[in-house]
Amino acid sequence: MLELISSYSTFAILAAAAAHVIAFGVLILWARADRKRIAQTLERFTAGLPHRSRMDFHVHLSDQIEAFVADINDVLAEPPHSPDRAKLVDRIRILDERRDYLQSLRFETAWNVARTMIEAYPLAGVLGTILAIGSALAADEQASVNIIVSRFGDAIWSTFAGLAAAIVLMLISSIVEPGFARLSENRLHVREMAGRVKRELSVYEATHPPQETQASATQAPTTQAESTA
Repeated sequence: MLELISSYSTFAILAAAAAHVIAFGVLILWARADRKRIAQTLERFTAGLPHRSRMDFHVHLSDQIEAFVADINDVLAEPPHSPDRAKLVDRIRILDERRDYLQSLRFETAWNVARTMIEAYPLAGVLGTILAIGSALAADEQASVNIIVSRFGDAIWSTFAGLAAAIVLMLISSIVEPGFARLSENRLHVREMAGRVKRELSVYEATHPPQETQASATQAPTTQAESTA
């Protein structure tokens, strides 16, 4: 049994590494889809604003998201009861009900697992080496030298497979990690922006009606008094 496990340890490490590469590919597609969804949501949210940023099609979606957030912050800096602020008040309620762009726990969990498990490959290589050496030492006295040498060869290949898999996966992780981290920052900025809009616009508009409403309210008693006279 020990001999069988040690003989397949190298193939098991390579198969796990291949599955790990596929997992990184899935994460890349997942991040791209979420980033595109956030950008489309903010594009609909800022539609019709007079000073919305215009960016080329080749600009990265993370930069577009940050530009949309900056446009919304510019609207928040406008005077109270401006038309642009009124548009955002109506649209933030729709966006707040969706909240699709805030669902990031599953992605971040999968990313953390994929990043952390890279450290397991050197350990798996060492484990395969120990199994191969143990299998060689457990061989009976009649075992040929070629069998013992082959088992030590399995130990060397197991160590090599573990280290090589870790190096390749670390390279892939270093390439995709900045994009994943940027996506997390985009989610945080959008979440903070949504909270700020609700706090500064929705509450303010509810407690401070527009001047036109106040003017009509003050003119109503005057009109009623004139009709009575």
